[in-house]
Amino acid sequence: MIELWFAIIAFLWTGYFVLEGFDFGVGMLAPAVGRNAGERRAGLQTIGPVWDGNEVWLITAVGAMFAAFPAWYSGVFSTFYLPVTLILVGLILRGIGLEWRGKVANPAWCDAAVAAGSVLPAFLWGAVFGHLLFGSVLAAVAGGLFTLAVCVMHGGVFLALKTTGRLRRRARAAALAAAGATLPVAVVALSSLGTVPALGAMAALAAATALIWRRREGWAFGATAGAIVLTTLAAFMELRVRPLPGLTLAEAASGPYTLTMLSWIGLIALPFVLVYQGWTYWVFRKRVLVAAG
Repeated sequence: MIELWFAIIAFLWTGYFVLEGFDFGVGMLAPAVGRNAGERRAGLQTIGPVWDGNEVWLITAVGAMFAAFPAWYSGVFSTFYLPVTLILVGLILRGIGLEWRGKVANPAWCDAAVAAGSVLPAFLWGAVFGHLLFGSVLAAVAGGLFTLAVCVMHGGVFLALKTTGRLRRRARAAALAAAGATLPVAVVALSSLGTVPALGAMAALAAATALIWRRREGWAFGATAGAIVLTTLAAFMELRVRPLPGLTLAEAASGPYTLTMLSWIGLIALPFVLVYQGWTYWVFRKRVLVAAG
């Protein structure tokens, strides 16, 4: 049960980083690559139907940590209280910007809130996991820069995949520029892990760069998503051995009865969540048309 729930939590964090990763990237890029109100609106509309659903993965991942590994949960979120608080501030800013954008006369401050609210969690989640894995400020900075760059690249590809015309071309150019920064940062951030998934993540980012260059946005998005999956897998392989200094996974876990009850709840609820979110992406699969003005 302990191994099963650790795998479930790793899966939930992976889903969060893949889905919110392009949300954060679009939030940072849409105000920058949009040259007029219509383009900026279209850019943010690409994540409009899904961004709040993607945040459910974070709530579920944290809730599962609290229930299945309370000692791990308390250790992580007390140690990183300040960056986690800033992440929550960023998510609130982003939510306010997205929800209020169509209700105000001048949405510029909403665009700024969305951009700031995307930068904060995109950088700070990498910093938290970098420090959690290696225990140094340098590792935290490297981890933060890596996740920030990957989110911009991932979001740029998604934006190019979901828009048309000039906005699509500018989004592709932004993703390609981000790739130039992502690859060297990835070498620094992932080489310390030294695992097969970490090497695979670097290879996936290199493949994504080539695919962006060839205008294959769909395949490029799959490659950036794959890089995030492999990076998260590499991180959780390390955390499985030592989730916190001086704490083993068995010591961090809840009792057998709690884990059994959680397994039944997850078995019933998780398939419905996955089917519903998959259906949402299918319904909103088409490109967003860019209106003038």
